[in-house]
Amino acid sequence: MEMSLADSAMTREILRDISKRPLDISDLNVSVMHGVIYLRGKIDKIRGYYDDIDLHSEMNVLTKLLRQKQGIRDVVCEVDYGGLSITERVRHPKTRHSIYR
Repeated sequence: MEMSLADSAMTREILRDISKRPLDISDLNVSVMHGVIYLRGKIDKIRGYYDDIDLHSEMNVLTKLLRQKQGIRDVVCEVDYGGLSITERVRHPKTRHSIYR
């Protein structure tokens, strides 16, 4: 099924809005069909971003903002979250295995 011109324009607008957030959306698929936004894939923190961002909170804020847009009836969010936060990495450092023993 092809996207209507209105859905296509709304998809571009949604991508612009999402790109303003501190998220890596390179693995996120965004589409709009009949006023419903579909977010599918994976989000992560932007590499080198200095704040300790909570991806779940950031997605909650984003979906609330998207639901308020004129012409949007719903937001379907099927998103996997990327790596650990800085505090999680400090608390649970990865074990490094040496190949030279």
